[in-house]
Amino acid sequence: MPSLTHAPLGPLLDRLFAEAEATRPENLPIFAATPPAERERLMRSKDDWRKLYGALKDMPLPVSREVGHLLYMLARTKGARAIVEFGTSFGLSTLHMAAALRDNGGGCLITSEFETGKIARAQAHLAEAELDDLVEIRAGDALETLARDLPPIIDLVLLDGAKALYLDVLAVLEPHLRPGSLILADNADYCPDYLAKVRAHAGGYLSLPFAQDVELSMRVG
Repeated sequence: MPSLTHAPLGPLLDRLFAEAEATRPENLPIFAATPPAERERLMRSKDDWRKLYGALKDMPLPVSREVGHLLYMLARTKGARAIVEFGTSFGLSTLHMAAALRDNGGGCLITSEFETGKIARAQAHLAEAELDDLVEIRAGDALETLARDLPPIIDLVLLDGAKALYLDVLAVLEPHLRPGSLILADNADYCPDYLAKVRAHAGGYLSLPFAQDVELSMRVG
């Protein structure tokens, strides 16, 4: 049976999604005191993203349940053995992809997170789900932590960290992508340069929007 829906992972995901729903980012002082235009600027900024995400250090910021299921299905269908994630947060997306690796027979998920408090929570959740043996969490700036010691071929990438850095992170990972490698970018509309790259006719990718704010791309060249 798929580990995604059974103990210990299934009940853990139910609890974590319920907790995330009860702690909405818009209730934080930084959002209440920040005009919408400034929020947009922070989301799109390559210079001030630490200010925004530092203020959100206690927020889970998870993918939706639907995107979590999509990640699991993509990894299973691909038969993924090597997955890279930008933006661990509390580890909800990590749990879905690690479950797929377990059900595929094993593999490695490398994920990067710069908030040490979030890393501790993600590690605890992975241990509770009995998936921690499949995951390596790298602490720090993803442009540095993901620039070394990666598998020769990456099957699946999740981009869900600071949105303005998506194109830069893709450039770091691109030497490890092969035709058929999949990239899912959450809230990709905050990085128009990334969308321009993966949607370009000669950009080396086949790409399409999924739901409201997710971009699913496949390396083709």
